[in-house]
Amino acid sequence: QVQLVESGGGLVQAGGSLRLSCVASGNIFRLNAMGWYRQAPGKQRELVAVITSGGTTTYGDSVKGRFTISRDNAKNTVYLQMNSLKPEDTAVYSCNIKYRGSNLYDYEYWGQGTQVTVSS
Repeated sequence: QVQLVESGGGLVQAGGSLRLSCVASGNIFRLNAMGWYRQAPGKQRELVAVITSGGTTTYGDSVKGRFTISRDNAKNTVYLQMNSLKPEDTAVYSCNIKYRGSNLYDYEYWGQGTQVTVSS
């Protein structure tokens, strides 16, 4: 049993910044990867950014150079710093974790999502 608490979404004007946070808790033995995905109305879910337990990062092409993902391993928290936001960034952003549970089986879990709206 795990919980993800997402925060930081909201309404911002184009060119502005937001920082999303996702805190994982529960029966987690090891967090293998944490990341953010987004889905806009009428579009498929797409990768925003992922960071592995070793610190390797992967970004979607549309956010490279503008977004930065980081994590605090001690707090089981992942952050997404979003700068130079564009209206096309408007979407529901969902935190995703891949983890090894206390029972030593591997799982994937999704947060409920937080709305990010960028106005023009």
